[in-house]
Amino acid sequence: MMSKNSIEEFAGGLSSAKPVPGGGGACAAAGAFAAALGMMVANLTVGKKRYADVEEEMKEILVRLGGLRDQLLELIDKDAEAFEPLSRAYGLPRETPEQREEKERVLEAALYEASMVPLEIMERILEAMGDLEILSKKGSRIVISDAGVGVLFAQAALDGASLNVFINTKLMKDRIKAQRIDKKAEDMIRQGQEYKDRIYSAVMSQIR
Repeated sequence: MMSKNSIEEFAGGLSSAKPVPGGGGACAAAGAFAAALGMMVANLTVGKKRYADVEEEMKEILVRLGGLRDQLLELIDKDAEAFEPLSRAYGLPRETPEQREEKERVLEAALYEASMVPLEIMERILEAMGDLEILSKKGSRIVISDAGVGVLFAQAALDGASLNVFINTKLMKDRIKAQRIDKKAEDMIRQGQEYKDRIYSAVMSQIR
């Protein structure tokens, strides 16, 4: 499992000639780092007398972000797994009408599945951004900059994952289904930008 690799091993895999891990896995990893940074802010807020009134909320955030971090790490491997059938589909023969029809059917299904994983990466990241916004307002001021770093990681990962959605939906024959997927991704891009703008501004107002 690539999610169990060291940072050095993962970076080595990204820089190799192999197609996986690729951009999707990197986005999942960046999203996991964003969630982990949020957890650090929450952990450094819990137990402090100054933040006693948000103690329980911080503990709830820790549970949520811990789950999201783990899910995003799992999505590194899921992204690689989704690429394999797509790669095989591109290599299917298309010499006869029957082969061409079969290739088109298999490729359409593979394109759909390959777009679902980055879409799920986007969904999990967006959830993490909601908690990062709370942390930017209620977390310990000592580490508030890390909430800002987290949201910058999150937005880069969100936007990056959308590219892996669009590259697959563009090739789908079922345009209605493709447009439905694109709309979900576009809505999340917009929401992510709004989160990033609010959180970054909140953090900057406290450290500048």
